[in-house]
Amino acid sequence: MSRPQRLIELLAALQTRRRTTAEALAEELGVSTRTVLRDVRALVDAGIPVFTERGKYGGISLLPGDQADLSKLTTGEADLLRAVGLDLDRARQLGGEAAARSALRKLTSRRQPPPARDELPLALTDVIAIDNRPWFEDDAPLPDVAALVRDVRTARRLRIVYRRSGEASARELVVDPYGLLQRGGRWYLVADRDGRPRMFALSRLLRWAVLDHARRLRAGADLAGTARELGEALERREHVVVTARVDVASLDLARRILGARLRTVGEPGEDGRAEVTVAYGHTDAVRQLLQFGEHIEVVAPKAARRLVERLATGLARTHTG
Repeated sequence: MSRPQRLIELLAALQTRRRTTAEALAEELGVSTRTVLRDVRALVDAGIPVFTERGKYGGISLLPGDQADLSKLTTGEADLLRAVGLDLDRARQLGGEAAARSALRKLTSRRQPPPARDELPLALTDVIAIDNRPWFEDDAPLPDVAALVRDVRTARRLRIVYRRSGEASARELVVDPYGLLQRGGRWYLVADRDGRPRMFALSRLLRWAVLDHARRLRAGADLAGTARELGEALERREHVVVTARVDVASLDLARRILGARLRTVGEPGEDGRAEVTVAYGHTDAVRQLLQFGEHIEVVAPKAARRLVERLATGLARTHTG
């Protein structure tokens, strides 16, 4: 179950009972207690009147009075909330901002929640900010995401014109679409091509057309399962482990840029550097480490070190004189 769907199920569960606990909701939704508490905070931040009380007789409940009521939602509004949850930015990208705002107005109580009972002068929402956008987000233009969603919902094949990463020209492909995925702040079209699952970055999708033939998906496959399968396969492909020595002052930057690719970080040595290991799908990807300039030395494997030497020599030649 995706998080947007889970938020709706959580709200429905709270609507049907006077009070419950995070543990009971976690068991019902099949998630951890910590996940339930994060979802409750998301509902509170959206203005939905969810109230939590600590202690032996505490729990989670909707505030009495003008409570959120899912029955007020139109079919389209409920469908949109299940797709994007309470995120108005995502709803705007899908062309559904008006419906999302309408849904939130129907779900949001007109009453103000009672003051916090922990006697702290500032509310949690005053001191916590969450931004799910990736660091160094690019400004690559996207196609009309809302129009693509409408065309995918026809359950027909698509002819797309797509440029693969690192290639100068685009190719025309026929795909069987499952749907759209947003991961790490980026949108992808998830589809089968010749019976094999693929992810196509929308930033490199130039155009598409709906064909007359119904889509033909793999037996038993769906969007969520296929997206998970592709993500796991991508992570398993990182079988080239590069060992390097990085200036200690650059370790924070390395963690931010390399993310999960940074597998280990050793203790700093007397030379002010620490040994790190970085995982890649192929040796050529070691080019990413060039941005650390003189603050990094690639040690192994030899193929990666030779590649860095060749690239550095070419850069020096280009910039000499």
